[in-house]
Amino acid sequence: MKITATEQTESVRDVLCDDCGDSTRVEGYGLQFGTLRASWGYGSAHGGEHYEVQMCEPCFFRTLLGLRRERTVNFMFSDEDQDFRDFGLVARDDFFQ
Repeated sequence: MKITATEQTESVRDVLCDDCGDSTRVEGYGLQFGTLRASWGYGSAHGGEHYEVQMCEPCFFRTLLGLRRERTVNFMFSDEDQDFRDFGLVARDDFFQ
């Protein structure tokens, strides 16, 4: 026996970039955004605080570039050769996670 009911559900219609304010919706491909997330634990200067920022693709990679530059500067005089081209990259060609 099938029992049906009309229920109200909440769904995400769009995600706006927290940096530039643009929509992250790409026509034909849905929402395309990156998330910067932090949860600070007990004993840290920001203990108990949780942060989450969604960014469109251009803003995400501009932010990542800034972090990569900072890391390059921090290791500028290191004896080891550093390659930061894939800085932060976890997987490539993984469309379905």
